[in-house]
Amino acid sequence: MSQFTLALLAASLASSALATPLSTTPYTSHQRPYLGVAPLVEVEHVHGTINNSYIVVLKDDVSPSLMQNHLNFLHSVHQSDSLLGDNVASGLRHVYDTHIKGYAGQFTDGVVDQLRRMPEVEFVERDQVVHTTDIDPEFNTQKGAPWGLARVSHRGKLTFSTFTSYIYDSIAGEGVDVYIIDTGINVDHVEFEGRASWGKTIPVGDDDVDGNGHGSHCAGTIGSRKYGIAKNAHLIAVKVLGANGSGSMSDVVAGVAWASQQAQLKAAAARAEVAATGKTSHKGSVANMSLGGSKSPSLDTVVDRSVTAGLHFAVAAGNDNKDACDYSPAASKNSITVAASTLADERAYFSNFGSCVDVFAPGLNILSTYTGSRTAIATLSGTSMASPHVAGLTAYLLSLPSTAFGPSLPYSEAFMVAETYTAFYAIVRAALPRWMSQYLPSSDFFAPMPRDPLIDPSQFQEDPQSTCDS
Repeated sequence: MSQFTLALLAASLASSALATPLSTTPYTSHQRPYLGVAPLVEVEHVHGTINNSYIVVLKDDVSPSLMQNHLNFLHSVHQSDSLLGDNVASGLRHVYDTHIKGYAGQFTDGVVDQLRRMPEVEFVERDQVVHTTDIDPEFNTQKGAPWGLARVSHRGKLTFSTFTSYIYDSIAGEGVDVYIIDTGINVDHVEFEGRASWGKTIPVGDDDVDGNGHGSHCAGTIGSRKYGIAKNAHLIAVKVLGANGSGSMSDVVAGVAWASQQAQLKAAAARAEVAATGKTSHKGSVANMSLGGSKSPSLDTVVDRSVTAGLHFAVAAGNDNKDACDYSPAASKNSITVAASTLADERAYFSNFGSCVDVFAPGLNILSTYTGSRTAIATLSGTSMASPHVAGLTAYLLSLPSTAFGPSLPYSEAFMVAETYTAFYAIVRAALPRWMSQYLPSSDFFAPMPRDPLIDPSQFQEDPQSTCDS
């Protein structure tokens, strides 16, 4: 053990002998309440907490060497607890180094008290149970695409003639990776056509399989052949929840960090490919997270920083008919928080609401892929079903070419061609009788698209009360 670690250990043991009981703080404050003690974040957890399990977040400016010294200290004090016969805690489980610095594990109260006095600790958060955000399922073998696909491709309310009609460009998600942070994906399902793959299983000892079906259902809405919006997207399973649809907040944070890291690596490879060849097939990355728990500063932080780093995020608002701002990741600022709407464009009775909601999307009686066989399907309801509609639509939009003439034509030339064609079309349309022109699209339909095909996440958050459409 280094002299540095011994000194820290001695100082911490001495301070703990003199200490009064440490205070707790609500989610909204990360300020140290007194004597330099890091706050223990406490909220009312809707699904309960996990005994002796904590997420410890360090300050952003902590250097790698200081972080390693801190982890060495943690190992030492945890071993000391074990030597004293305290076996209620298993120790370190995750180390976070993407977007947040910190770790998670099971520690005794004595160890946590000492960690909170370390100057490099920003806050300590009790680990909590998170759960999928679907409603009780109804199994269904109905053929045909679900109404949600029709809804995202029509501006107005669905009618008898449009509620089964999904209008889309055949490119539909091509070149886009979508990370489904959930219970896993039934990657062998025929509807995925080989485009689904297993990325990472976070819970220790769990299998690379979707034993629940929730993640497979979400993946199907995003990108399956028959039930998906972005029908050519690459779907990647990031398993953070078990077969019962629940898991730990610390595992969810680890899953988000892993997905974001993979997306950044893919983006870097694409930039290198463009530099070498002048083109790339990769068009961006999206993540969907149809799960939730009580407010978690660690989860909200890692989601927000993932979006800033370029990973588009759609998250479920929650199903408690309450303010979405009281839940995570629904409260994260940079993600697209999705509430559930009905076939009549009304808020679903169970859906959360409020200022943290960015958009409504279909979430009632949604038919999609499931688990159990290579052809399994199910009808589910919930904001869990709404969020994948937005994730799929995001992937769809990212895949569209930068101009109607394709990327091979320089943008300046394409812009001039488009402007000329648009003006000519407007003149012709105006000269036609009204009974003919009313069935033709407006001249804006042919206007050139933005130069940069990559869409900033803020573009999807303009109207928090709007219904998801295209």
